[in-house]
Amino acid sequence: MIFTNRQEAGRQLAAALRKYANSEDVVVLGISPGGVSVAFEIAKALQVPLDTFLSRKLRAPGEEELVFGAIVAGDGYVLNEAIIEEARISADQVEQMTRAAKAKLEERTKLYRGTRPPLCFEAKTVILIDDGIGTGGCMHAAIHAMQKMKPKKLIVAVPLAPYPPRDRLQRKVDEFIVLYSPQDFHRVGQYYRQFPQVSDEEVADLLGKAERTLVPATVP
Repeated sequence: MIFTNRQEAGRQLAAALRKYANSEDVVVLGISPGGVSVAFEIAKALQVPLDTFLSRKLRAPGEEELVFGAIVAGDGYVLNEAIIEEARISADQVEQMTRAAKAKLEERTKLYRGTRPPLCFEAKTVILIDDGIGTGGCMHAAIHAMQKMKPKKLIVAVPLAPYPPRDRLQRKVDEFIVLYSPQDFHRVGQYYRQFPQVSDEEVADLLGKAERTLVPATVP
């Protein structure tokens, strides 16, 4: 299964999520940056509020394709100790890269949200969206952080997720929706005809457009 682009993937996911359309307690969260493009299409189709959940992968020094962990804005993070040991990444390096990643997330928070306050997730039905799941690190960290915010229901919806990350993650949430689980998985981008990098400016633009055109979030 090949998706044309993130927008098409979002529209397909929206069809699978139609039961949540026009619900006052539903919030769609796109894991930035790529997930926001998918999430915007879903929020538009369902007519529910959109926000972003900022994340950043932690990559081994000198090996950009080797991801040893992920963090999200707030307290969510996950580290793969096996990869850290195999790549011989020191504790000081882990701390230094984590600190730098957190600083980058704070910069993006200001850029994406401006003066807009974050949405309240307590007692809400939260739908976490990404453009695909690889190792599952970013989504795992996002789930961990979101559960601390006490949503009424936590849903993960993605265009694609391979096994075994799919199995591990779906046990952690109330509902897990995936359109395709490839057997021979290498990277998320191979399942898109068009998979350009999503810029910070594009994310900020989509969030601003959502605020102007979609249903505002209600306060519990």
